[in-house]
Amino acid sequence: MESTLIIRPIHNEYCEQVIDLVLSIQQKEFGLSITIDEQPDLRDLDANYHNSGGNFWGAFAGEELVGTIALINTGHGAGCIRKMFVKTDYRGKEWGTAQKLLDVLLQFCKDKNISDVQLGTVEPLKAAHRFYERNGFERIAKEDLPPYFPLMLTDTMFYQLHLSK
Repeated sequence: MESTLIIRPIHNEYCEQVIDLVLSIQQKEFGLSITIDEQPDLRDLDANYHNSGGNFWGAFAGEELVGTIALINTGHGAGCIRKMFVKTDYRGKEWGTAQKLLDVLLQFCKDKNISDVQLGTVEPLKAAHRFYERNGFERIAKEDLPPYFPLMLTDTMFYQLHLSK
């Protein structure tokens, strides 16, 4: 198996591929009852991520989109991680897809002087919780989120990471 991954920013030309990847994992793998209508950001990556000073990255194995991660620049030296998803076959240490995606996002944050990173997630994604905790994220209460954090109705758990300058 070729284990070369390329992580690169992606834009609106990838919206359909991103939607297919994200919904497949949310609905089929985890049985979440979330729809595309509850995630309109995926229909316009440029307006929702790039234009505000954030970014949206894709992980590619050849031409296949196998993972995503995004950052909303919320101002105040802070950012919000969204849409961290990796296809089942590309998870784990052999590929390191999730780690590579997160590393690219955190380097972007450092380059843009974003020192506080938050994210929301849901209870069933246990492996994701462990992944974030291994990477230094600390679980916080919803009430401890900054007022500018863009809440999603489906999120029930929240994490935060302070990056050193």
